[in-house]
Amino acid sequence: MVNYKVIKYTASKFEAWNNFVLKSKNGTFLFNRDFMEYHQDRFQDYSLMIYRNEKLIGVLPGNILDSGVYSHQGLTYGGLVLPTDVKFEIVIEVFRALLEFLSVNGIQDLVLKQVPKIYHTRFTEETQYLMFLLKAELIKRETLSVISLDAKIKISNNRLEGFKRGVKHGLVIKEEDNFELFWDVILIKNLKKKHNAAPVHSLEEITLLKTRFPKNIRQFNVYHHGVIVAGTTIFESDLVAHSQYISGSENNNALGSLDFLHVHLINEVFKNKKYFDFGTSNENNGMHINKGLQFWKEGFGARTVTQDFYKIQTAHYDILNTVFI
Repeated sequence: MVNYKVIKYTASKFEAWNNFVLKSKNGTFLFNRDFMEYHQDRFQDYSLMIYRNEKLIGVLPGNILDSGVYSHQGLTYGGLVLPTDVKFEIVIEVFRALLEFLSVNGIQDLVLKQVPKIYHTRFTEETQYLMFLLKAELIKRETLSVISLDAKIKISNNRLEGFKRGVKHGLVIKEEDNFELFWDVILIKNLKKKHNAAPVHSLEEITLLKTRFPKNIRQFNVYHHGVIVAGTTIFESDLVAHSQYISGSENNNALGSLDFLHVHLINEVFKNKKYFDFGTSNENNGMHINKGLQFWKEGFGARTVTQDFYKIQTAHYDILNTVFI
């Protein structure tokens, strides 16, 4: 008889969790506990581990807030993380066990922030089908601007002209281990001025994460006569190079600094990746798109991938008992 057991993550499961994520078909370094726990003071962890006959078969990075569990509010994406060879029937059983555990423990809703398909190393859309079966509420859909690097669309003349301005002005790109210059001179000031916001990661936090994931978190700065004028922070996973932060000085357009930087990253530094992800241009909970930002990203050949956010009533777990006929 097949037996499923769901437990809350504890520090004693640190290695088991990380080893599972490393070998999964839809996990990235963001689900490593060393990444998830950099902001543990801001979120009450409610990550779950699902076992099938004592073998770990799925993990859910999560936090709890009021009567709901979220996957995970401190991460760009979340969802149920699965092994590479898992079959559909087992995914259904795993998800049923997960929802039943939450329901029995007084959790009314599970909010899933799906992992975009560009991060999947194998087909991983079982949970999309389960959202339909469970009558899950689609509460948000965001758009990501992504370049398929093995089938690139030609870079637009506008972006190439910006690149040529960068060449003309003698711009220099350097990969740095230190984030202080970009954070203090460029990023914080721009976010404050344009959006009255601050970076999701403080300088101390991004520096800490760099020490933990030196190959995954990379900083590229652009200099004009030795003065920083632009930069981007890249989160690099197996298939994807993702621009976590992009920002330039007030003379960015005149110098072509961000165009110069990203043409170089796309054509040289990350040319062997499968995807280059500029992230979202959405505002107002996904209902609007920053037209200028979208235009700029699409100029490099980026096109749209969506990311869904669902709310599931955990009491609906019994629906999954009768899927197969």
